[in-house]
Order: sequence, then structure tokens, then C-alpha cells
Amino acid sequence: MNFGDRLAQAIEINGPLCVGLDPHPNCIPELFGQGLAGVEAFFTAVLQRLGGHCGIIKPQIAFFERFGPQGLAVMARLCAQARDAGFVVLMDAKRGDIGSTANAYADAYLGHEAWVHCDAITINPYMGLDTLEPFLAMADERDKGVIVLVRTSNPGAADFEDLIFEGKPLYHHIASALAPFAQERRGALSGWSSLMVVVGATAPVEARHLRLVLPHSPFLVPGYGAQGASAKDAVTAQVDGQGVVVNSSRGILFAPGAYEAADTASWERIFDVALARAHDGLALAKGEEPHG
Repeated sequence: MNFGDRLAQAIEINGPLCVGLDPHPNCIPELFGQGLAGVEAFFTAVLQRLGGHCGIIKPQIAFFERFGPQGLAVMARLCAQARDAGFVVLMDAKRGDIGSTANAYADAYLGHEAWVHCDAITINPYMGLDTLEPFLAMADERDKGVIVLVRTSNPGAADFEDLIFEGKPLYHHIASALAPFAQERRGALSGWSSLMVVVGATAPVEARHLRLVLPHSPFLVPGYGAQGASAKDAVTAQVDGQGVVVNSSRGILFAPGAYEAADTASWERIFDVALARAHDGLALAKGEEPHG
């Protein structure tokens, strides 16, 4: 199935919430243990709690890479678990290079012999469109997705992304260049493209403008929750309840009281409340009834 169709299906079933797998140091609840063993036990438990509220996850490779090869092995096992459980896996790796290097990255993450399972990978486009071509080609061959940074959620995004060139900000030029590639990759079932873009929830006005430029690209929306963006801001670019995937990490993974939870049952209650709050907040912003 085309990645855009698969993503739309996940949103239809579980809503737009995406939970980031970000093992921040000193935040894993103590009851799961220490070190990498604790990280793996914690995220295994997280994956088991997401059913009904989230069908999409986003591992951030940097937090696993800091542990070296063993950390990457843990991430690969978690991604395999997520695949087997039916989650859509968005790999947040922000690759971007040219020529044979770009081909190697594409093969490593999207190819037949990829070392880790993922359904799509984030790409930095600032070296030019030729950095995207190997990823798009591999994604087309394998029914995978490519997620391109366009207007990010960090405050420093304005340093370059908002620079005006020929009367429009740089991020607008990037979106315009991506538009034909997105159009070519629309899924037959949903109409949504396998070329996804990152548009931060902290830039809702920009998101509405970009939806006009990229009417068929799903938006991966960071910045909801811990970075201060509201649910309404996060889903501002939705179209008939589709077209946005809203990431939340710390606000769900490390909710108040979770670190100190005395036992698994106590942690599960805290986690479930935080997960339901994030999910239902987005449902209300979309005009839907929450699960309750």
C-alpha cells in the first residue's frame, strides 16, 4: 500500500497523534531499571499502552545513538516490535547528502536490506533537490515515505527558513519545489502523498499558507504540548480530519509523577491519563468527540 494511504488509514483508525520515542537521560521511570535495559523495558511498555489512541510512532535516532551500537540495536528491536504491532514508524534521522552518500543513506533506511525497520525517514533539503532524489526513488520502489523539513518548530527556524527571497520566505520556495513531487506520489485510496513535510505547530499561520502550496502532502507537526503549541494550532492544516500527524513526546512519556511511580500499575495509570489527554485534545480540536 502507498505510504500516504497507509498513513491516512492509521489516522482514520487512531487519530493524528504520533508518540515520539525519545529516551531523555534521567527521565526513564526508575521502576524500569537503569541504562539501556531500562530504556528498552520502558519503551516496550509504552508500545503496549498505545492501542486505541495512537497508531504512529517516531523514534528520534539521536537519543539512541548516544548509547553507541548497543543503543541503535535497542532502537532496531523496538522498531521491529512496532512493525509487528501494526504501527507506522517515522524515523527522525534528518539525513541529507548528495550522490553516492545519499544513495547509501536511502538504502540503509528504506532499502530491502535496511538495518532498521521504518516506514518513512526525515530529510533535510538544504543542500538541494538532488539530496532527495535517492530517497524518493527508494521510497517509490518500496512503498515507503519521505519526510522533508520545511518550516520547523524551533525558535531558530526564523534565522534561515523565514528569510525573504523574491518576495516569499525560503520555506515557501522549498514547499513550491516539492509540490510536483508530492503530486506524483498521491495514493490511489486516500489521495494523500508519500511525500510528507515537517511543519511545526508553533507556526500555525505558516501551516495554513503551506497547505495551499502542498494540498496533498501530510504534515508532520512537532511542537504540540511540551513546546507550547495548542491542539488547535497543531491541527490547523487538516483537511476533513486528515493530512496532519501531530507528534508529542515528553508530555506523554514523562508526565508528572511517572518517574516516581512506585509500581507498574501506578505508572500505567499516569501514562494512560497523559496519553488520553493528548489524544482527546486533538480530537476536540478536530471537532470530534473524545473517547472519554
